[in-house]
Amino acid sequence: MNSKALEDFRDSAALSLGVELELQLVSLRDFDLTRGATDLLDSLKYDGKYGEIKLEITESMIEVSTQPQTTVDGIAADLEGLRATLKSHCQSNNIGLCGGGTHPFHHWPERRICPGERFDSLYQRYGYLAKQFTVFGQHIHVGCTNADDAIWLTQALGVYVPAFVALSASSPFVDGVDSFFQSARLNAVSAFPLSGQCPPLNDWQAFTEHFAFLQACGIAQSIKDLYWDVRPKPEFGTVEIRVCDTPLDIAKASSLAALAQSLSRWLLRTRPALDTARQAHVARYNKFQACRYGLAAHISDPLALNQSNLRNTLVDLLETLRDDARELGCDHWLESLRQEIADNRSDAAWLRAGHAQHSNLNDVVRMTSERLLQASPMPSSKSS
Repeated sequence: MNSKALEDFRDSAALSLGVELELQLVSLRDFDLTRGATDLLDSLKYDGKYGEIKLEITESMIEVSTQPQTTVDGIAADLEGLRATLKSHCQSNNIGLCGGGTHPFHHWPERRICPGERFDSLYQRYGYLAKQFTVFGQHIHVGCTNADDAIWLTQALGVYVPAFVALSASSPFVDGVDSFFQSARLNAVSAFPLSGQCPPLNDWQAFTEHFAFLQACGIAQSIKDLYWDVRPKPEFGTVEIRVCDTPLDIAKASSLAALAQSLSRWLLRTRPALDTARQAHVARYNKFQACRYGLAAHISDPLALNQSNLRNTLVDLLETLRDDARELGCDHWLESLRQEIADNRSDAAWLRAGHAQHSNLNDVVRMTSERLLQASPMPSSKSS
């Protein structure tokens, strides 16, 4: 096995942000996934002003990533620039672009692996799972000033995985049927052997020793093989939250980035006590609850030895974060999340309502594409 040495942690600006979105490429004829990624990007004339646009594992998806930013407003501006760039280019190539964590009715055997050594290696290693990995997520990077803080924050954020899952859930349909899940996407991720959460680790030294152990055992080649819910990203100097479905519009993606930034500030500022060993016992159950039930999930607390309704917990959490969000200048981005929770709305519910209205999933994808390609109204900071 050709292992890649773990890079030194590259310190970055505290609480800086980066966002990655995996997007669906669909046919404007029937709104099924289309194999257009390589041709689309080969013909793209783009100067990189707003970040990167690149291939993902199959030809039916692309990934966009913002520039590093210090504010959520900066993230939103980059995402809007990327959206507008792709809208123009996709229209000229007769391709639709969609958010959402899964395509509602595509058939995974029809997917084609993108060219590239890493993609081919993944296909050879994981077989059909690589094609079934045509699911779409939002990854949020939060900058840390040192490696020990990054490992601590990786584990502290793990407690809040159900919050990010429920608030981003946008994948209720799989293989043409309603899965009964709010986020079915994460079931595909869970099939990989190094999915789940970071094990209990005290500091960066402990992490490097753990990673060296995985390499020595032939389990991991590089840090990209860690499909953890939250993982350190040493080459960027960040902690990466990986559990969000791709939202249906970029305003929602920006709001989730605001949650990540304000929550990270609060955690690093208050340093609540962590019991990672006990949390590990309930992590899979709590994530399942959030995937299955969304805001209606019941989350187990291994310290208080009880369960709580996730919706109520989120109301309290967003109130707790209000001062930190104001200090960061992003509280106006959290207002839409507060309103969604109050109204019991979600992207998954929006998709189901579209299916109820049209009685076919082709029109659901058409609506989803139209929603992403429209410029999202951005909240005013005066509203906070």
